[in-house]
Amino acid sequence: MMRHVDLCSGIGGFALGFEWAELSRPVLFCDIEPWSRKILAKHWPDVPIAEDVKELANDPDGIVPDCDILTAGYPCQPFSVAGQRKGQEDDRHIWPYIRKIVAQKRPTWCVFENVYGHISLGLDEVLSDLEVEGYAARTFIVPACATDAPHRRDRLWIIAKNVAYANGKSGEAQHQRCVLGEQNSKGAARGYTNGSVQKGRFWLPEPPVGRVANGIPRRVDRLRGLGNAIVPQIAMRIGMTIKETG
Repeated sequence: MMRHVDLCSGIGGFALGFEWAELSRPVLFCDIEPWSRKILAKHWPDVPIAEDVKELANDPDGIVPDCDILTAGYPCQPFSVAGQRKGQEDDRHIWPYIRKIVAQKRPTWCVFENVYGHISLGLDEVLSDLEVEGYAARTFIVPACATDAPHRRDRLWIIAKNVAYANGKSGEAQHQRCVLGEQNSKGAARGYTNGSVQKGRFWLPEPPVGRVANGIPRRVDRLRGLGNAIVPQIAMRIGMTIKETG
């Protein structure tokens, strides 16, 4: 099993999906939201949880363990069309810190997720930085509805492999094909049907939490957690593809 460091973890969508794929086990979570950290601690009680990506980036010999795969659904507010789109001027723009951790730990694989608006604002910086660090990256648009969720929710997925390390070269990225189902002309991956199979039963993409129901404990936290969460079925498919790629 690969060792997995999960930054901007949310409620653990990457870790859950990768566990379904039998790809990895988490060795570190990091999330700034206290409620999300409680959820992570409940489901992965033996995994340490950090609070701030910036602190991790500035402490290279500290808490971040060596890992084979690093993930992050880093904050979307700097790029989202629903916000002011300040990009690098937004104080929630933490990609430079994530890049620093990638450079320090040199994982074999990196997987990142963000909103569709990131394509036109900030993505070039991310891909350029990954190339400088010796990673070959491929991007995909995979919507939540690809796993039978009842809404579209287009999301950008960035998958990068450390080809500089694999080839014994530094600072030189070589493009490598990474396939996630068939792609249409817009780059959206296809081929996901009926959610994930768990012990012979289909797992629904979204739990019935009742978005307008009354009486749900910590309702605001739950809605925020779901809104920020990735779809774990997509992470599972990515994990299966990484296993096949080697």
